[in-house]
Amino acid sequence: MSDYFGKEVPKLGFGLMRLPKKGPFTDIEQVKEMVDLFLQAGCTYFDTAFVYLGSEAAIKKALVDRYPREAYTLATKLNAFMAVNEKAAKKQFYTSLERTGAGYFDYYLLHALMENNYKKYDTYRIWDFVREQKEKGLIKYAGFSFHAGPELLEQLLIQHPEVDFIQLQINYADWENPAVTARANYEVARKYGKSIVVMEPVKGGTLANPPAAVKKLFEECHPDRSYASWAIRFAASLDGILTVLSGMSNVEQMKDNLSYMKKFQPLNEEEQKIIQEAQRILGKSSVIPCTACHYCTEGCPKKIRIPEIFSAMNKQLGNGQMEEALSTYQQVTGDGNRASDCIQCGQCERSCPQHIPIIEHLKMCAEKMEGQITE
Repeated sequence: MSDYFGKEVPKLGFGLMRLPKKGPFTDIEQVKEMVDLFLQAGCTYFDTAFVYLGSEAAIKKALVDRYPREAYTLATKLNAFMAVNEKAAKKQFYTSLERTGAGYFDYYLLHALMENNYKKYDTYRIWDFVREQKEKGLIKYAGFSFHAGPELLEQLLIQHPEVDFIQLQINYADWENPAVTARANYEVARKYGKSIVVMEPVKGGTLANPPAAVKKLFEECHPDRSYASWAIRFAASLDGILTVLSGMSNVEQMKDNLSYMKKFQPLNEEEQKIIQEAQRILGKSSVIPCTACHYCTEGCPKKIRIPEIFSAMNKQLGNGQMEEALSTYQQVTGDGNRASDCIQCGQCERSCPQHIPIIEHLKMCAEKMEGQITE
């Protein structure tokens, strides 16, 4: 592999978007145990964001208050799209400093840039603001996370050559997905010499439980390895990777990830061929490519639990588990808010970083699920 910024950073990062819960609250004691295991394994990169509910406060209690500042690196993000004006957008930075108590951020990102929001970062003069914080020593390295195509990515990199790194969605299932353009985005980033932080390597948990044919493929090669390990090692094996974020939700997931990432070895030639076969299989798969980020649900006027409904549907689409799919669908819609309640306002599709045709898929879910439940 070539030399690049962040090559020495351990290749497993702790994504703090899906922390374990104890009732409605974050399970701080479990997060502490996960943090301890992570640091003991030599890993250092923690990733949160202003808009991750409770995440910044949780990592203060579980990490910042318990370890010396030099023992870890912390990344967080500013989301201008969620701000009502420039002042509110910039205030996110200071709020994040207060919530985390970290003193400074090792990595700071403009959050979730895509076609419908990237201009706000110019309008609110956020690029200049971040540069000013770097000059003050409050930010060490600056970048942005990205959910659009290679044309916009190249435009942004030409306009902002000062960017240190980029956060991209990369996983083996979406490598050639035209809605995600993972490979094309990766190639643009490397063309401009930018290091990459990988998000969604397990596709919101989908690749921890892939379709039956993919499971069989992996088990025949390495029966003792988790399905998630294939996804994370695929991303970490690419050139120019700073780290690969895994949104771990319990101690068991942390232990599994550390079992193969503590002494990370890139995929060998045989394993690369296995991944290629998995990609071929998934190319014919009809599963809904939802990563359960929940951006779609925040403004849904009917309060439809879209990611949970899609997860239920995927049990049937990916693995033929129709009974499990129906049972799960009934659980997530037990209090109403069914797929058929969609009024097709389009808010969800405008918010979706995966560009999923959500309205069309909700219609399908309603037909396949509700029809059988009422029969």
